[in-house]
Amino acid sequence: MGRAIAERLAEEGAIVVVGDLRDDRASGSGGAGGITPLPLDVTKEVSIRTFVDEVLQKWGKIDILVNNAGLVMHKSIDDQTAEEWDRLMAVNLRGPFLMAKYVVPEMRRVGGGTIVNIGSVEGYMVNPWHTAYAASKAGVHGLTLGLSVDLGPDGIRCNTVCPGWIDTDLNRAYVEMHPDRSLIERELGQLHPVGRIGAPKEIANAVLWLASDDSSFVSGEMISVDGART
Repeated sequence: MGRAIAERLAEEGAIVVVGDLRDDRASGSGGAGGITPLPLDVTKEVSIRTFVDEVLQKWGKIDILVNNAGLVMHKSIDDQTAEEWDRLMAVNLRGPFLMAKYVVPEMRRVGGGTIVNIGSVEGYMVNPWHTAYAASKAGVHGLTLGLSVDLGPDGIRCNTVCPGWIDTDLNRAYVEMHPDRSLIERELGQLHPVGRIGAPKEIANAVLWLASDDSSFVSGEMISVDGART
């Protein structure tokens, strides 16, 4: 999904910097024009500071921030360790907070900007055994609302895209684990009234709109892209 977002923004002329913990995954977006991969661990504050500093040194400003890093944990609450909970929260919620913390001053400096968080429909509905994930995404929604109120006077908008089930590498691996792949694919499609799962480019199109001036009066919103699932 991150690759689709990066490529869609680059298609519209944005200079895109992709930060990722895995160098091979970040560099996988590097084939499209205008996309540069850099190492980033959103759980480490020093890594975020280094990433933001390097972007500013090379390009001078940051107009758009997309927080897309995420983890999912499929466990009952009594089977989770505190360390697993903390790790998930560090990526899904603390990461977007820290990214905003270090990018917002630069957006203020240039007169504004836009932040797009990737949340989830599980921020307001929950699948079984996804308590930690749902809690983290509900937190992202709260972060979005707070930032939109606090930063609006500075010309900075903040919104969240809430995907349904999207055909990503991670979700595809989940499907391939099942003995009857065709059955699980049908069941996942039936979760969405439109009768199918979503494509990464559909999330990317929503992010592009929220990042653009076409949505200049939209802030503090959770935009569901889920085929009417919610």
